[in-house]
Amino acid sequence: MAALCKGRYRARIAQDGKDVIAAQRLRALAFLDGAGHDDSILDRDGFDDICTHVLVEEVAGERLVCCFRLLPLSGGADIGRSYSAQFYELSALRAFEGPMVEMGRFCIHPDLHDPDVIRVAWGAMTRYVDENGVEMLFGCSSFKGTDAERYLDAFAMLAERHIAPRRWLPRVKAPSVFRFAQRLRLRSPDARRAMLGMPPLLRTYLLMGGWVSDHAVVDRQLNTLHVFTGLEIAAIPPARKRLLRAVAQ
Repeated sequence: MAALCKGRYRARIAQDGKDVIAAQRLRALAFLDGAGHDDSILDRDGFDDICTHVLVEEVAGERLVCCFRLLPLSGGADIGRSYSAQFYELSALRAFEGPMVEMGRFCIHPDLHDPDVIRVAWGAMTRYVDENGVEMLFGCSSFKGTDAERYLDAFAMLAERHIAPRRWLPRVKAPSVFRFAQRLRLRSPDARRAMLGMPPLLRTYLLMGGWVSDHAVVDRQLNTLHVFTGLEIAAIPPARKRLLRAVAQ
């Protein structure tokens, strides 16, 4: 995938170990407590060596402002190789026959609040999906912290509108989960509070027709609550596809 430049930002594939370390440092800043005071702290795991890393930088100054990693799979038969399979029972997705890609460790610099960053990131993802014939995009969408009470309206909205189709529904595997679809089935979400509590990445998935697991995993190592999130490329509304491809060009 060639570099994608839009306005103030450029998205590109990591070229070497130095690029990957920069991504790991940004991930630590986003996910690990205390990393903001120590540049030597990195967020890394064994998946980094088998993934493609995408960096979004400011064109002026080349500051890294966003990153994520991609793990391509030939189809659902390989779902057990994914990062998400550590936390979710994904046997239902083994029946998916087309190429898939897992997007993981998506993060934006915590000091930056420019919506163009996520727009450029999704432009890069769209280009990757089109170039590689990807038919399903999936991953874990993270809420900051592990206190589910902060996000009850967001979880209630997910339960009401966005649970995965039964044929793909992830089952519980992790030892600590919040079963929001069960717990909040009678709660009517406040739409404003729900959207304010929804992570930007997840909001974008949902706008494109994405769906989620019926429970959130409590990940104390990264201090997050995360939901499995899937998006079938064929289900993206045509108008939304046109917008994404306009950014990707």
